[in-house]
Amino acid sequence: MNSLYNYLKIGEILVKQKNITPSDLNNALKMQEKTCGKKLGAILIESNHITENILLKALSDQLNIQAVDLDNYYFDPDAARLLSEATARKTCCMPLRIRDDRILVAMDDPLNIFHVEDVEAETGKKAEIVLACKSQIMNSIEKHMGRRSAEKAAEDFNKEVSLTADDGDECENIISINNAPVVRLIDSLINQAIQTGASDIHIEPFENSLRVRIRVDGDLQEILTPSKHIMSAIATRVKIIAGMDIAEKRLPQDGRIEMKIDDSVVDVRISVLPTVYGEKIAMRILDRNNFLKTKEELGFTQDNMEKFNSLLEVPNGIVLAAGPTGSGKTTTLYAALYELNKLNKNIITIEDPVEYKIEGINQVQVNTKAGLLFSTGLRSILRQDPNIIMVGEIRDEETAEIAVRAAITGHMVISTIHTNDAVSTIMRLRDMGVKPYLVAASLRGIVAQRLVKKICLNCREEYGASEAEKRLLEIKGSLILHRGRGCPKCYYTGYSGRTAIHEILKVDRVIRDAIQNEKSNDEIERLAEGAAMKTLKDNCRELVISGITSMEEYIQVVYKI
Repeated sequence: MNSLYNYLKIGEILVKQKNITPSDLNNALKMQEKTCGKKLGAILIESNHITENILLKALSDQLNIQAVDLDNYYFDPDAARLLSEATARKTCCMPLRIRDDRILVAMDDPLNIFHVEDVEAETGKKAEIVLACKSQIMNSIEKHMGRRSAEKAAEDFNKEVSLTADDGDECENIISINNAPVVRLIDSLINQAIQTGASDIHIEPFENSLRVRIRVDGDLQEILTPSKHIMSAIATRVKIIAGMDIAEKRLPQDGRIEMKIDDSVVDVRISVLPTVYGEKIAMRILDRNNFLKTKEELGFTQDNMEKFNSLLEVPNGIVLAAGPTGSGKTTTLYAALYELNKLNKNIITIEDPVEYKIEGINQVQVNTKAGLLFSTGLRSILRQDPNIIMVGEIRDEETAEIAVRAAITGHMVISTIHTNDAVSTIMRLRDMGVKPYLVAASLRGIVAQRLVKKICLNCREEYGASEAEKRLLEIKGSLILHRGRGCPKCYYTGYSGRTAIHEILKVDRVIRDAIQNEKSNDEIERLAEGAAMKTLKDNCRELVISGITSMEEYIQVVYKI
């Protein structure tokens, strides 16, 4: 390391390393004067002259302090327990390891002596400092200390409130429910789920235990096992914030809350279900920033994108998104609505529930208690002069019949349906009682889809495909595949995020004749593949070969279709 850097200011180092020009530095210094001493590095990052990593390297050279990549670092959980999450956030510090009477901590500003003193005072150990990016530190706090916050809140609640295992004990009065620990517990669970990218939170009571799990990338993982005695208070707290009846414990209830996390608005849809051991709580996390996608963000191949675009251009008929629960059908529908939302179109939806409110679209919420069902709502919508109708789900014969008749009378109808693939959707409509000639006349296309996990780019590695893998992929010769080793960034799963695979069946004249003549699924599938329809299996195979998903995910898709 060049000791010369020790005697230079950070701006001079950045110029010397040719990361910025002298002119950039002068402009940043002028800006610093106007902002009452805001840090130069922050100004240069905000103006897009440098990145966090460039600044980190320059600081490392200047201060002669090691810089670490927290995305690939092993965190000692015992170290994290010595520092509260509040102090970690305040000081922008992440504890890494304990070394006898010392604690190794990552900071973005080691020159802030007050922050160092705060860390040392709370941990009772001498701080050894390494440098890390501020964004990585804050992400690490969310990942590795969020769970501890929930555990601490549960422990505090247990200490402060004396609860019994007796379900009939009326311990969930307003005093106990509004105390800080149970509020912190619920808030920390929701925050942790959001920061982890989880789609759901499950709070499950059993005979002698309580389990909290979150669903990340389609898989459930346990994050907390608090005392069963606090379940009653948790349920009451959830009911209060979701606007439910706290006295009703015998019937299922549904509610909803809206939370502001940083700059994003998150909807949390809550369901409470009575079980033999107490009320089970399920929370669906609906992050508007992640949910509302354009059709370009849905993972379509170029060929499938062209087919999808052509389906959205039809003036009338039914377009269906098909797949099992949790396959991203609703996200696809909202992307379609976003594309179709024009000033000259009257778009009306009927949903259960309305996932997100979209400006310019008339959205109707199903209300079973009031008698507003998909079928009755759809009849009323037809009297509202719609151009496009979105039905949240076709569930029964009556809804299917009305949707079909709306389509053949000049309306465009888009909806979801629970089927395994595109071709089986046709049989499903027949099973609902819709006449084959009506299906043939109204159906314009079916988009069947699944979600597959993406290999973590941070720990992705190559390996030679085995003979068995090549046979499954129907490939001869040598083949390089990819998998994730597992790293802190992906919680050692080897996966990070999901993408969709699709098969799109366009109903042309040949397919329409086959439907009307009640041909079998196998025959219709042969006709569709002859017309260049790529199946879900084909789409997933392409993702495996291109290194986006793994062989493990391919097998899951192949054997579940």
